[in-house]
Parts: sequence; structure tokens; C-alpha cells
Amino acid sequence: MAEHEGVDSEVGKQHVLAHLLSPDDTRNRDEPEIASNIGIQLQHMGSSTSSISILRRLRDALGRLKPQSILEVGAGIGHRSAWIYDLFATDETKPECYQLVEDGAKFAVILRRLMLRHDAESYTSIVVGNIDALVAETNAWHAASSTGVEVGTPPLQSNHDAVLVDGTSESRAKNVELLLPFLSPSGVLFTVEPDMPLGNVEEDDVEGMRLVEGFNQWMKFIQSATDTHHIAFMPLFGGTLVAITKK
Repeated sequence: MAEHEGVDSEVGKQHVLAHLLSPDDTRNRDEPEIASNIGIQLQHMGSSTSSISILRRLRDALGRLKPQSILEVGAGIGHRSAWIYDLFATDETKPECYQLVEDGAKFAVILRRLMLRHDAESYTSIVVGNIDALVAETNAWHAASSTGVEVGTPPLQSNHDAVLVDGTSESRAKNVELLLPFLSPSGVLFTVEPDMPLGNVEEDDVEGMRLVEGFNQWMKFIQSATDTHHIAFMPLFGGTLVAITKK
């Protein structure tokens, strides 16, 4: 799967995570042209996206990991996806499976255009729906499968070498917990640490309290996850990139 066969190597999982998150000086630091155009489009829409520093470092990590199966949740209009497709083109390789999940049919149309532009329809699938519902449907499918009465295929594939989790800060911890079971034994989940509340937040500040609650949930998740997972943090301009893998 990867330069170090996932994160199972003589160096050990805990140390390989730190290596994955380090910069790859052999790669171009410029933003890919298609990704840059999408970033401009996002600015016109008034939507936020990950910083170039985070996207560049995620690209570097995936370049080292060389995942054969990727699940990207919260794909939006494909800004991060464009970086990943550019990685495939640069390395002249492609995964066996790349699932893009987005809660909105309108954005899915844009993602499809991006997929076709990169001639990636042979290995890319676009899934539209709320991640909570999609995970529940997938789990129900597997439960039925164990009894031999499943019909069709689950909305989300399992056993991914890389899982990328986006979404609002208040839902970040919940989404990561939902998606950790979708990792392969040597797979890595990547996300960005949710925004930290600044200053005093009044109880009648609804948005502020959501941010506080989401960050508190994140801290509780990190504390509990350290028993079963290795976790690495990489502070960058625009946020902290986080990598998680099973112990």
C-alpha cells in the first residue's frame, strides 16, 4: 500500500505517523491549477476551505502512504479532491477506490465534473447524503450481510487505507468517531483539529456555545482514543493536521 506498507514498518506506527506528517521537500509547493481555480470559486461563494499549508502537507502524507482505497467525507466542491487527483497525475498512479462523500446533490454535480476532468470515473464513486445516515445504512447492510439477507451494496465501502474527515468544528469529533471503523488495519484517518473557542462565550451565544461544545467533545475523544489509537498532530498555518491509526 505504501512506502512503509501503510504504517506497519520497522519504525513502528507511532513514529511513522510523525514521518507521514512531515514535509516532502521533493514535491512542488505551488497549488495545482485546478485546485487554485476551485479555491477562487470558493472565495466568491463566501465558503471556507483548508489552508494551502494543510492541503500541501496532506498531499505529502498521501504521497508517502500511497493508499489503494480512500474515503473523503465532506468533499464540498472538490478543492481538496483536486489536490489528490493532481497527486495521482504527478505520481502516474491511481488507487483502486476513491469515494467522495458530500451532503448535497448540487455539489455532487461539480464533483462529477472534476472526476471526469481527471478521467477518474473508473475508480471514483460519488456518494450523496448525510454522513450519519450513510454510516447507519452501511452498518445495517453489514448486519444483514452476516445473516445472508443483504440486498445490493452498502453506500460506503469499508477497509480504507486513508479516510479524510471534514465538516463543521462542532461535528468534527462525532464524524471522526463514526468513521474510524472504516479504516483498514494499517490505514490512517486524517482530519483538522476543530476551532478552539476564544475568550469568554456567553450562554446566549448559540454559535459560540456550539463551538465550545464541539471542542469539548473533541478533547474527550482524543483522551479516550489514545487507548486504542496512535495520534499525531502537526500545527500548520491555518490549523493543526491530525493523523490517527489503530494500535
